[in-house]
Amino acid sequence: MDELGLGYHETMETHEILNFKTDCLLKSKMVMGICFDNDLKKLLEKDVEQSIQAIQQLKELYKKAKTLS
Repeated sequence: MDELGLGYHETMETHEILNFKTDCLLKSKMVMGICFDNDLKKLLEKDVEQSIQAIQQLKELYKKAKTLS
């Protein structure tokens, strides 16, 4: 197996994690808009920042994915 690439199962798992993190990001942003508690809002803002970083890292990893060609 190529050390620099992902296997087919790793590609699928990376895709699933990317979808999950994107869903979590959208939910946090949505709840942030209706949240009135400042402490909770700060936690949600931190979650949004961390989710954006994680998504960017996953997208870089996903670029190494194998395709069925």
